[in-house]
Amino acid sequence: MDGMNIVVVFPGQGSQSIGMLSDYAADWPQVQETFQQASDVLGYDTWDIVCNGPAEKINQTEITQPVMLAADIAVMRVMQQQCMLTPMVFAGHSLGEYAALVAAQSLDFEDAIKLVAKRGQLMQAAVPEGEGAMAAIIGLPDDPIISICEQVTADVGKPVEAVNFNSPGQVVIAGATEAVNVAMERLKEEGAKRALPLPVSVPSHSSLMKPAAEQLAEYMKDINIEKPKIQVIHNVDAKSHDEPDAIRDALVKQLYNPVQWTHTVQIISDGADVVIECGPGRVLGGLTRRINADVKSFSLDTTASMDKFLESMA
Repeated sequence: MDGMNIVVVFPGQGSQSIGMLSDYAADWPQVQETFQQASDVLGYDTWDIVCNGPAEKINQTEITQPVMLAADIAVMRVMQQQCMLTPMVFAGHSLGEYAALVAAQSLDFEDAIKLVAKRGQLMQAAVPEGEGAMAAIIGLPDDPIISICEQVTADVGKPVEAVNFNSPGQVVIAGATEAVNVAMERLKEEGAKRALPLPVSVPSHSSLMKPAAEQLAEYMKDINIEKPKIQVIHNVDAKSHDEPDAIRDALVKQLYNPVQWTHTVQIISDGADVVIECGPGRVLGGLTRRINADVKSFSLDTTASMDKFLESMA
C-alpha cells in the first residue's frame, strides 16, 4: 500500500440503520469500545440504540448524529488496525465532516461527540416539528433546481433551497415544508425523474438553520480544535483549512449553506488511487462512482467488504 494515494470519506445522517456494524462488533472489540466512549460522554447507551432501536429513536437527529459519528470512527479504527494506511486527505458528508476532523486529529473524539449531540439539539430546536422538510431531486441539472427554488421561495413566502449537491443529477432541496412540497411538484413538471421526500424532521443546510449555527458557534468557542495532521476538505467551500478558527467557521457555515459534495469529490479523487467510505451504508461509494468513474471506490460497511478491500490492497 506504500506509494498509493488513498482518500477516506465518512458518511453522515441518513446512513444509520438498526443493527448496523453488528458483524464488525462480533469480530472487533474496538467497535463496542468506541460506542462505550460515546455513551460515557452522553449518559445513555448508544450501542443499545444501534442494536435495538426503536427506529424513531435512532432517527431522532440529536441521537442520530453522535451515533453515526461513533459508527464512522469505529470502522476507521478497525481499518487502521488492519492495514495501517495513511490517507492523503479526508472528507465527510455533512455530519461526516466531524468524523474527518477526528480522523485528522484536529478534534478529540469525545469533544466531537459532545459537539454533534449539541448540533443535533440546536438543529431540532431551530424548526418546530413538521415545519421543515428535505427532498432528493433526481435527474435535473443544478441550475434549474436553483432557479425553481428561488421562484417558489418568492411565490410561497417561505424558503426552499438547493442544499446538497451530491452528484451530477442528484441534488437535495430543503426548507419550509410547504415550500418544499410546491418545489417538488414544479421540479417534476420541469422534468425531474423523481422527487423523493426524505425521512428527516430538520431542513439541514438551509437558511432556516442560521439560528442553530449562531448558537453552535457560541458552544464551539470552548471546544479545542488543533491543526489537522492530514488535510480535511470542508463541505462549505471544498477547501482545506489549517487554522482552528477557520475550521470553526467552516463548521458553523456548513449548517446553513449547501454541501458541495460533487466539487469535494472532484478535488479529492483527482490523482487518487482509491476512495474508501468508512462507516455504515454505501451512499458515498455510489456518489463517488457517479462523480468520477475512473477512481476505485470501496464502502467498508460490513466485515465482508472490509475483507474484500484488504485483499485488493494486498
